[in-house]
Amino acid sequence: MTASTTPIWITATPPTADGELHLGHLAGPYVAADVLRRFLRSDGRPARLTGAIDQFDTAVQLCALVQGRKAEEVADGYAESITVDWQRAGVEFDDLPQPLGEAGYRLHVQDLLAKLHADGVVVARSRLLPYCQPCDRWLHGVLVTGGCPYCGAPARGNVCQSCARPNDCGDLLDPACVLCGTPAQLRQCRRLYLPLEAHRDRLLEFWAVTPMPPRLSVLCEQLTRDGLAELAVSHPADWGIEVTVPEFEDQRIDSRFEHAAAHVLAAHRTTEPPVGSLQFFGYDHAHLQVVVLPALLGCLGLPAPTGYRVNDFYHYQGRKMSTGQRHAVWALDALTDAGSDALRRHVLSGRPLGRPADFVPEELDHARQFLDDTWNPWLTRLFAALREDCHGLVPEARAGGTGWVYLHDRLSGTVAELRTAYDIETFDPRRAIALLDEAVRLVTDFQLVNAYERDRVGGRECYRAALAAQLAVARALAAWAWPAMPEGAARLARALGDRPGGPVAPDALEPPRPGTRLAPPTGPVFGF
Repeated sequence: MTASTTPIWITATPPTADGELHLGHLAGPYVAADVLRRFLRSDGRPARLTGAIDQFDTAVQLCALVQGRKAEEVADGYAESITVDWQRAGVEFDDLPQPLGEAGYRLHVQDLLAKLHADGVVVARSRLLPYCQPCDRWLHGVLVTGGCPYCGAPARGNVCQSCARPNDCGDLLDPACVLCGTPAQLRQCRRLYLPLEAHRDRLLEFWAVTPMPPRLSVLCEQLTRDGLAELAVSHPADWGIEVTVPEFEDQRIDSRFEHAAAHVLAAHRTTEPPVGSLQFFGYDHAHLQVVVLPALLGCLGLPAPTGYRVNDFYHYQGRKMSTGQRHAVWALDALTDAGSDALRRHVLSGRPLGRPADFVPEELDHARQFLDDTWNPWLTRLFAALREDCHGLVPEARAGGTGWVYLHDRLSGTVAELRTAYDIETFDPRRAIALLDEAVRLVTDFQLVNAYERDRVGGRECYRAALAAQLAVARALAAWAWPAMPEGAARLARALGDRPGGPVAPDALEPPRPGTRLAPPTGPVFGF
């Protein structure tokens, strides 16, 4: 998968357009997926990050009903704000369809469902579905609440966020309407279903050969033991993509099926088809990613996912961040207060893996302060010394100085570890941040030790050699920090006369060409 000629496809599950992006989104799939994409691209390996925005989920309808707005207005407005927040956070997608704005998207989802129905993969079933008589509305998705039939935790329709097990809404314990709180009636409803048990053998083979975190393996074993439930792919509703299958034209396509269809569309839109995809997602999306998507891809003859990067939930004040409940720290606010470098550094350092992570505002402040106290002072002193002693030019000196051989060896080892932390199979962005910080501490010590050469009789040559050495480290860090903190890394690269996004490699540890005029920014390099 890591061969230079093999396209590497990275996906990140779509956020729902019922609110702005929050820090749980950034700490989960999005910043991490962007880090991997940037590293691979800088390494000369073709990589592609695709995503989407879920504009047809029932959460959008619920938000519109609560706020007294049109669902289209909610979906378009929040999709725009989410896109802007991604851009400000430095998250770059190579393909990001806007479902409401692309006529071909809706048609693709409809045609895929119709094809699968014609092929017998999707079938009609009559099942019990909650209904709210006071609201005169069928309840599914986030419109219904109750107890998870497997773990008993409070759950909304379709999936339990605690155990990630799917439900059919009608099997929720004590289902009730989210809007008015009335206990739901259970009525027979004929809908379209994907019988997943028919794909058991294919899924068992897929799970046996696909690397996945132990938590996913446990979920797969539970699903296998209890039987693979049939998945409703349509509902009676007035919001969503219309079903075109005869006799079901009054229904809308379920968002879980739509997510899978968006994946198929992204696969078809690439000019060089990838062999598979590396999926970044939160654990509550596990059933879709490890069961529904592989089953559908197998039916269509498309490559299954090749790996998973799963995050847990990001908590705030003891509760999971939630867009629907408006309990979150919004990305826009955090980016405005701390900037993208500090925010990315913070969420990568505390990424919730294997357990929930708690957001503490003081820790984000600390991340910004750390850049101001370590990264930026070293660079500020370096550029000031070059301006005063070298007229703002790269000195005509070979990298050297007291401790340079030791520092060079340490950093050569650091970049090897850094490549391991950034790479696909051993991806660990928390480790990458720690390694970058250690490199800055080492070069800061080197700078302070060698600063005395400036005032020593006969020490000018050594002093300039130490400046050249620091420029070598700065040039390396501009490349090495690019995947994690691209905004500051780009400023640093341009200040040194380089193009941003150089490879994370040992040969970056060389000073710019002697005589190059430096162009440091007027403010801090990292952060603001």
